[in-house]
Amino acid sequence: MRIIAGNLRGRRLNPPANLPVRPTTDMARESLFNILNNYVDYEELTVMDLFAGTGAVSFEFVSRGAKDVTSIDINNACTEYIKSAAQQMNISNIHVVRADVFDLLKRAYKKFDMIFADPPYALQDLPNLPDIVFQSDVLTEDGIFVLEHPKEYSFDDHPHFWQHRAYGKVNFTFFASKLDE
Repeated sequence: MRIIAGNLRGRRLNPPANLPVRPTTDMARESLFNILNNYVDYEELTVMDLFAGTGAVSFEFVSRGAKDVTSIDINNACTEYIKSAAQQMNISNIHVVRADVFDLLKRAYKKFDMIFADPPYALQDLPNLPDIVFQSDVLTEDGIFVLEHPKEYSFDDHPHFWQHRAYGKVNFTFFASKLDE
């Protein structure tokens, strides 16, 4: 895995092989960020990465200049890897939190401009995740929520649905706090 763009471009991420993750592929991450490039100013962005795993998406946001990135994962080995990689790259604006995403969303007190979630595809609550995020009120007024999911799910009828993109087996559904009328 490599960081695709920004000031950390080309840096390799070498997580331990035993992490219980399914990292977003380099191709899918590149496509995701090509879309986001048209809609966000990274330098003003506050980001929450749910189910962060290896932190690849978090590091991509940091590399592109995001002001503040919070990486959430319940697995201690994942959070320790992200902390270690951030320290090795001398990154100070990434905050790593070991927590259950659903518990954290219930008690979150900070708002984010961007929330990215790459939950385990077998997660029972995956279909409910958009509702949980919007009910938790953690997105800013103009915030964007991006959910990575398998093709079996469609969120086209969700009231905050904005757009959907598929890249091989990877699907991204974009939701917006405020949709243009």
